[in-house]
Amino acid sequence: MRDACHKVRQDDNVRVLVLTGAGAAFSLGREPLPTELATGSAIQRQAWIEQLRVADALANLPIPVIVSINGDALDHGLELALAGDIRISAEPASFGLTDLSKPGCFPWDGGTQRLPRLVGPAWASDLMLTSLVIGSAEALSIGLVNRVVPPGELTRETQRLAEAIAAGGPIAARYAKEAITKGADLSLAEGLRLEADLNIILQSTDDRAEGLQSFVEKRPPRFTGQ
Repeated sequence: MRDACHKVRQDDNVRVLVLTGAGAAFSLGREPLPTELATGSAIQRQAWIEQLRVADALANLPIPVIVSINGDALDHGLELALAGDIRISAEPASFGLTDLSKPGCFPWDGGTQRLPRLVGPAWASDLMLTSLVIGSAEALSIGLVNRVVPPGELTRETQRLAEAIAAGGPIAARYAKEAITKGADLSLAEGLRLEADLNIILQSTDDRAEGLQSFVEKRPPRFTGQ
């Protein structure tokens, strides 16, 4: 996953990334933690955990990430889904962080931080502390996913969303994502300043000039990412 995200970062032609699963599930369970964690030093334990943590590589991509949830997303699978920007789910999918139902475990790839930021601390506490598993309709109602569609429409709706994002200015999309993600950890005044600064930078790009020119000429813009 980290290698794939690195390749995406190096390719300026990629405007949006779609993450989905193969088969009946999106992603389930956990990579077993090594037994050495119980006896190793603090440095060794930290190294093992960092080796298994991959959600940050996905969350830190500068381009928009759509998570197309084709089936159940549980435990580490849900943590990966939380690292995306837009989540679209097929109707039969279930969601949960069930680590506490297993002795001595709790989420370790961003779930304790990203879930409350997305659905609020009350729902995050309910889901994690009780190992509650919910369906797609409830996931939609609490803001865990953005859209729910019948299974046969998931690919088509995901493609529609990806094309809609890719049709816009790629630099503007990156800056919008940066303003949203970084602004969540800033005060309102600081976030507004970040928004203004990014818009000032955007005005000097070729894509912004192309956007204005295409409006004048009444034609679709031809963005180059420059």
